[in-house]
Amino acid sequence: MNGFVRTSLTLMLVALTGMVIFVGGFIVGHYTANPASGLDGPASDGASGGTPAELRALFAPFWEAWNFAHDEYVDQPLDDVKLMQGAIAGMLNALGDQHTSYIPPDEYMLISADQSGQFEGIGAYVEGVEGVGLRIVSPFPGSPAEAAGLLPGDMIVAVDGTDVTGLTELEAVRLVRGPAGSTVRLDIQRAGDAGASEALSFDVVRARITVASVEGKLLEGNIAYVKINDFGEHTAQELKDTLRSLLDADPAGLVLDLRGNPGGLLDTAIEVSSQFLPRGTLVMKEQFGDGRQIEYDAQGSGLATAIPLVVLINQGSASAAEIVAGAIQDQARGTLVGETSFGKGSVQNWHQLRGDNGAVRVTIARWYTPDGRSIHEQGITPDVTVPLTEDDHTAGRDPQLDAAVQQLLAAAGAQLSAAWQPAN
Repeated sequence: MNGFVRTSLTLMLVALTGMVIFVGGFIVGHYTANPASGLDGPASDGASGGTPAELRALFAPFWEAWNFAHDEYVDQPLDDVKLMQGAIAGMLNALGDQHTSYIPPDEYMLISADQSGQFEGIGAYVEGVEGVGLRIVSPFPGSPAEAAGLLPGDMIVAVDGTDVTGLTELEAVRLVRGPAGSTVRLDIQRAGDAGASEALSFDVVRARITVASVEGKLLEGNIAYVKINDFGEHTAQELKDTLRSLLDADPAGLVLDLRGNPGGLLDTAIEVSSQFLPRGTLVMKEQFGDGRQIEYDAQGSGLATAIPLVVLINQGSASAAEIVAGAIQDQARGTLVGETSFGKGSVQNWHQLRGDNGAVRVTIARWYTPDGRSIHEQGITPDVTVPLTEDDHTAGRDPQLDAAVQQLLAAAGAQLSAAWQPAN
């Protein structure tokens, strides 16, 4: 994929299943030609490398330091590739943006590895928290992580006895992933237990996991239920197929479940929104550093633009999922139920470097809801806040889904009766 750029809307999340997933879903975004530029080789024109003439004075201290290290450092010979990678990482870290970074080749291979939807690992989306560990954003439904009792907000602080608090996100991920059937011990600091002297320990048996992009079913009370797990290349078509099947039953309402969805492709977010919003309705705005703004409208031909709608969100709903939820909320198309979403409102370009030298991701824009709201580091507040507690998890209850169904039945003039029985 040399010579291509990927524009990412997603939170950098990791499915601990053998691949890295970006709010996503997958390494996400648009592909555009990536013209040669920058300092990436031995010549002086930028395209083939070297320091361009106009930057030689600026980079003189860098090469001076490079020479001192090679001439005087006690442990010789030096690993020039490692020094080069460290220089790139340091440059991008100096920008002070958590989503702009350098990805070394082995980590980029992990990111790019397998986008088939079948993975081996514990089955959880995570995010790295510098100096703290890996935070569980959301276990996959039915995954080993969920079965072991891991919860959103849990912080992985050690893996098989190795402290991961000082590791990079992907360094820690490599320790967690592994072949199906093997066991990994995770030490967890649980949210709310910051003062606890000891972490909780979980032995998780890794497995082969298949993640469906879209799931749907008809609930009792004739309520349609659709869960979108990510925003990948096939999600829009899967959603259309699912909606057609469910709408044949003439349901009284529809629950769209975006909980634990880390995001994915921008185009898919617009296509998904278009299934619920009339043609021409504003979905989101993208603002670039040079002042340019791009607006994205619903594309029309939506299958569910009139049916009563409730959207479920939680702290694991991020980026592309927040685009859909924000558009539905701002356009008063439906009711949001659950908990405040993650809060990822920036856009990244991914550039694979030549010669299998890894990749860089650079924040290029911020996005806003139709009303001009920035949800970055704030999240989207639901219209109806309903917590989901650890006791609910343990007991198999889902008060958020119950509240969503009650909203729809009330809107249809129905009563919550024997037709809908919340889980006890």
